Amino acid sequence: MDPLLLDIPAQFETERLLIRVPRPGDGRAVFEAMQASLPELRAWLPFARQEPTEEETEANLRIACAKFILREDMRLLLFDKASGRFVGSSGLHRPDWDVRKFEIGYWLDSRLCGQGYMTEAVQGITAFAFTELLARRVEIRCDALNEKSQAIPMRLGYWHEGTLRNDGLSTDGTRARDTYIFAMIP
Repeated sequence: MDPLLLDIPAQFETERLLIRVPRPGDGRAVFEAMQASLPELRAWLPFARQEPTEEETEANLRIACAKFILREDMRLLLFDKASGRFVGSSGLHRPDWDVRKFEIGYWLDSRLCGQGYMTEAVQGITAFAFTELLARRVEIRCDALNEKSQAIPMRLGYWHEGTLRNDGLSTDGTRARDTYIFAMIP
């Protein structure tokens, strides 16, 4: 079936989180969280090397919404249900609709680390991928040195399938980096 014709819910909930597709107007909250988190994110995420403006963040989120509609990428924003506060960003990336394979990526507002938000979000997104998208495979890839990022798939029962040695460069371009691949299948 053509993925454009799939009726994919634009939001769902976990115990504490509302997880949804970006909407116009989300830029400010995401921008503020990014600004507060850039020192921690720079080591791991290429987008964090540059400081985007609020307008660039808003435009990026609108493009993400369009890509969701086109089924090219499914970025998801995380909000605390009780307060409405933006918590972080995740999503199902690099979809392979023939195989029904997706990759989960994530980052958290660093002011909220240690509260279990990202583990809860990834668990919910994993379940969403298997139940709503009928995924056959969900992957999480992370830098082998990023212990916080690897702890999440390990905690959730993902299988560490392997390490891609010298798979890319660190975000600052100074060293070759290894990538861990974690996966779950139904």
